[in-house]
Amino acid sequence: MKNRKTDRYPYRAERVDAMYRPESTGNPYIDAMPELEAPENFHKLIYSKPSLPSNLSGMSNQKRLEAITDISSAFFPMDFMYQVYLQMYRSIISTYKVTQTADETRRVNSLYFGRDDFPRMTQVESGAILGTPGVGKTATIRRCLSVMPQVISHVQYGTQPLIGKQVLYLYVECPSDCSIKALAFNFISALDNAIGTSYLPRLSRVRTLAVSALITQVKILCVTHHVGLLVVDEIQNAVLTARNSGRMKPLIRFLVELTNDACSSVLFIGTPAAEELFRSEEHLRRRTRGLRLTPMKPDGTYYSFLKRLWELQYTQKSAPLTERMANKIYDCTGGIPAYIVKVFQEAQVQAILRREPAITEKMISAAVDALAIVVPRTFAKGVSISEEIHVDEPMTDTEGEVPRDYAKKRGRRPQTRDEHDIVAAFKRGEDVKRFLEAIGSIEVISC
Repeated sequence: MKNRKTDRYPYRAERVDAMYRPESTGNPYIDAMPELEAPENFHKLIYSKPSLPSNLSGMSNQKRLEAITDISSAFFPMDFMYQVYLQMYRSIISTYKVTQTADETRRVNSLYFGRDDFPRMTQVESGAILGTPGVGKTATIRRCLSVMPQVISHVQYGTQPLIGKQVLYLYVECPSDCSIKALAFNFISALDNAIGTSYLPRLSRVRTLAVSALITQVKILCVTHHVGLLVVDEIQNAVLTARNSGRMKPLIRFLVELTNDACSSVLFIGTPAAEELFRSEEHLRRRTRGLRLTPMKPDGTYYSFLKRLWELQYTQKSAPLTERMANKIYDCTGGIPAYIVKVFQEAQVQAILRREPAITEKMISAAVDALAIVVPRTFAKGVSISEEIHVDEPMTDTEGEVPRDYAKKRGRRPQTRDEHDIVAAFKRGEDVKRFLEAIGSIEVISC
């Protein structure tokens, strides 16, 4: 048994040998967990920014166009990302606190025979992170998961042999035509890829396997291989498929059953399109609470993000980041990070193709036209990724929509009106008839 003192699991290592904490809890799966990263170190681990080529000044236009693709690898941490990481880490810990090693056989038997009589101290955690497309949900989840190893191999805990593998998380993505059965198969496929098993080929050969039996298999495998967290991305695809096929009730039953009986924490990721389903059942609504994310506001976070991105210019000359330019990009993208990166990238492409030495406002407009970007006028309610987010704070009601922000307020400027103006009197709440009689501007005739 390896005792961990100052050693850490390697960053981005998918499979590692167990290193146990010196302060034993008696639970090997908690003792083998990686340490919770501090915010500063977490941001350093997930930060990514490509370097400009050393020979940029002498590069041909073709080479510049090729190098521009490196901008897509840039990733700048924001405050909300640590809260997502913290939520996922705590969910994994809660799974291993609820599931005790001595009860594994009883849990598997209970699931196999369709009973729910195995002991639990409490239910594992589950939740959902929904947000406007393009705010960086999937990229954030992937970066958060990369901080932790996926599989920890155990050989001996203390003086006792402990042969097995601990799967900290399974990440699955719902395809565009996702059914309940397809989603269950995706879970099993993700497990096979993680630990090198072949459950999926064996189960897929059983043609008469019912959906309920397949779901039971998912639960049993989660218990057998100590899966700490199930991450289900693009959950709105399953919702839309169920709605189009008229199978909303079976999907609701599946999700409720998954969050209750999987013995692993569950985190759903998707767009606000899934919110309607989550709210349709009180039991499901309670189990899918969590962050609801909206785009950046035109604030300091936005300008900081754009300033760091602005350093990645592959054109012949570097254009200065002016307030006018920043406002234009915000108005064209609505503060959505994915759109901001794409517009900045495409603006450079347009400048190079048109023999322009640097980015201009005209090139930004050309980039928006080339990408056919249309930002919605309203977004679902939530908290902006610019704001400081605390997981422990109670979630406010996120039902409904809010208008999108602009860098500068739209509409006509308010006019300065004289105190004798009838419109000003009306806004003050005065009786218009008496007001007109008092100023004697017109004669009021009663009919």
